Amino acid sequence: MVQSVLGSLVLGYRPLWNAARKLAGVQLYVYGHGAQMVDAAHLLRTIQELWSAASPPLLLSPRSQKLLIDLLQHAPRGAPWIEVPANALALPAVRDAAEKAHGRGLRLVWRGPFNHLPGADTARLFDNSLLQLSGKDAMQTLVAAATAEQPSPLIAGQMYDNVASRALLSQCLDQGRALAVAGWPMEDVLHSLRHQPLAPAHEVVQKLLKAIDDDQSIDRLEQILGQDPLLAHRFLVYTNSAALGLRTGVDSLRRGLVMMGYGSLSRWLSDQLPHCATEPDLRPIRSAMVLRARLTEQLLQAGAGTELRGEVYLAGLFSQLDELLHENLGAILHRLPLSERIYNAAVLRTGAYAPSLELACALEGDSAGAIVQLCEAHELELESVNRSLLRVLSELAVERPAGH
Repeated sequence: MVQSVLGSLVLGYRPLWNAARKLAGVQLYVYGHGAQMVDAAHLLRTIQELWSAASPPLLLSPRSQKLLIDLLQHAPRGAPWIEVPANALALPAVRDAAEKAHGRGLRLVWRGPFNHLPGADTARLFDNSLLQLSGKDAMQTLVAAATAEQPSPLIAGQMYDNVASRALLSQCLDQGRALAVAGWPMEDVLHSLRHQPLAPAHEVVQKLLKAIDDDQSIDRLEQILGQDPLLAHRFLVYTNSAALGLRTGVDSLRRGLVMMGYGSLSRWLSDQLPHCATEPDLRPIRSAMVLRARLTEQLLQAGAGTELRGEVYLAGLFSQLDELLHENLGAILHRLPLSERIYNAAVLRTGAYAPSLELACALEGDSAGAIVQLCEAHELELESVNRSLLRVLSELAVERPAGH
């Protein structure tokens, strides 16, 4: 039996967000693991098998020079973007592989500091750049925006990294017309909105109301309701309140939907609509929380029933509610009659769901060591973890410009 290439590497990811505050693509960190060589051609075929025309654009970020060279040598035309670090280009073998890959029509992305851009002879090899902003770069950009006497130093159409504030975010995406930013400054965005109560997303409530009008299934309603952690939480608070008068506690979104019925749900959602949030900077935060929930659910051992999968999804979805509600997470969850398994995983990081949630959190970054450590501690196979990650990422919705 041929061993899958996914067992010989460690993957992590980071979303790329565009000016509409929607997913533009995904950066996939790729590390070799152990003494086994990573078969770059096999990896590319595996990704191709999992990806569809509707899947998000992918930026491969190999974390070793050997893997980078192998990807540049084996990737066919039409393969995902491949990131090439500026410092790696000093090596003749990397430079030569990049030249030949460019000649075959590969889409390469230069990654390096914004204040040390490549010369014309190097820049011609690349379709785009992932530009790392330093603190000084950020200050110069914001000063230029404030004075309006000097042009913004930002370069339109590129991708930016280290965007640590909401103000810099706006300069990159709105004024600077960047293609995307890597990651999202969640902490600063939420800090800037700390004086206003955060509400469910207007677009998700509207989507639910339309699904009810179209008489869609309970499964579909549950799926949409789970696309907003604040709406899901508010729904469970309401279905467990005296106002609804149910005799038994509602411990899941599905049970709440069944007990409430389409008519009552539609009226409740209509009441919510005027107070819903339309702040676009919250969309990537909400989407990242939903992505964590989907990954937590996918990582759960195969064979778990629908009810248990619903529980583990909520454990992932609610794991950052404290960031949104500015309240202790334990106190938030204790007020709902949820399964103790959800509380243990989200708050204590213990119990049956904790391994899936901890791993989902670790996969959100560039830390191969933490991922390997968790896999070893919980006796999880890297091959299975990587396949789960790729499957979830391949199913993410992305809006493409007309004609693409």
